[in-house]
Amino acid sequence: MHERTWQRSSFCSGGGNNCIELAADDSGIAIRESSDPHTVLTTDPTALRAFLRGVKEGRFHLSAG
Repeated sequence: MHERTWQRSSFCSGGGNNCIELAADDSGIAIRESSDPHTVLTTDPTALRAFLRGVKEGRFHLSAG
């Protein structure tokens, strides 16, 4: 297994252990939480782009009650 170069979200403050990290390589995009670095999700750039667009548009907000 090769070593990935991880980048933290710009919303991660203080360098704590509560951050989203991304790494890109030939196999796609890897995503992990800094608090659980051994659990890694992988996706492709198109799917990640669609997900991020949905987040920005508020499609994943949970309604109360």
